[in-house]
Amino acid sequence: MREHARVGGGPVPDRGDGLPELMDRVARGDQEAFAGVFDRVSGPVLGVVRSVLRDPAQSEEVAQEVMVDLWRSAARYRPDRGSVLNWALTLAHRRAVDRVRSEQAASDRTRRVALLDHSPAYDEVTEEVESRLDRERVRRCLRGLTERQRQSVTLAYYRGLTYREVAELLSLPLGTVKTRMRDGLIRLRDCLGVTA
Repeated sequence: MREHARVGGGPVPDRGDGLPELMDRVARGDQEAFAGVFDRVSGPVLGVVRSVLRDPAQSEEVAQEVMVDLWRSAARYRPDRGSVLNWALTLAHRRAVDRVRSEQAASDRTRRVALLDHSPAYDEVTEEVESRLDRERVRRCLRGLTERQRQSVTLAYYRGLTYREVAELLSLPLGTVKTRMRDGLIRLRDCLGVTA
């Protein structure tokens, strides 16, 4: 088998390695041919995945998914577009990046839920206002707001979040949050009889 040196490490088969022919056989369901492809590309695939994910267990899982993809999509391989190894490494990199994005999205969702779950209870929110205003008036006025207005006002004024943080937490456009907060504060002011 002809090989050339890979930058930063060991040999990588070049296009004269017979991999395109093996992939052609794999596309027709030849399991022995796939074993040959697997032996030659699984190590570099795992290396690429591990360089993106860093976690050994996830890296092995994603590398295995890539190899299954190679088996299933062998018919899509086009030798005129690049080597089998480059195609496999491209699939590996994409799959690893997708995993990172998926993990990040899950982490972001968990963080948002945790922040919402740790919102102060209603009575804690009203304590600052109670010193100047009657407790029942404040409750009645807050109940008069829409759920979204009440949520936005509570997060901004009683949790100390910025408009942008409230928008991110609620997954809403910034302008929508600003409008809800403005409308909610106007309704609270009018309900409480506060003069400007």
